[in-house]
Amino acid sequence: QVQLVESGGGLVQTGGSLRLSCAASRSTFSITVMGWYRQVPGKRRELVATISAAGSTNYADSVKGRFIISRDNAKDTVYLQMNSLKPEDTAVYYCNVVRIRGDTFWGQGTQVAVSS
Repeated sequence: QVQLVESGGGLVQTGGSLRLSCAASRSTFSITVMGWYRQVPGKRRELVATISAAGSTNYADSVKGRFIISRDNAKDTVYLQMNSLKPEDTAVYYCNVVRIRGDTFWGQGTQVAVSS
């Protein structure tokens, strides 16, 4: 089982920035894709961004140009730099990893709140 520990959430004003981190531990040798999803109450969890082991990235249209995903393979850590934050970015953000055999793991979630 892969364990994921997230950090970096909080409260920020519109236009501000936050950086989320997610460190993976245990059985990390076969992790392929790492990513971030978010969820607000009453809505489905949605993709924010993903990054492959080779560094290929994918972003939701709503965050393109504002968020940057990166990873440090040596540290089994994925980051999400969030800039120009908007109130609609308010959500619980979840880290996700996928291993080569297809199983997936989730972090516990970290709250991001953007005030107007």
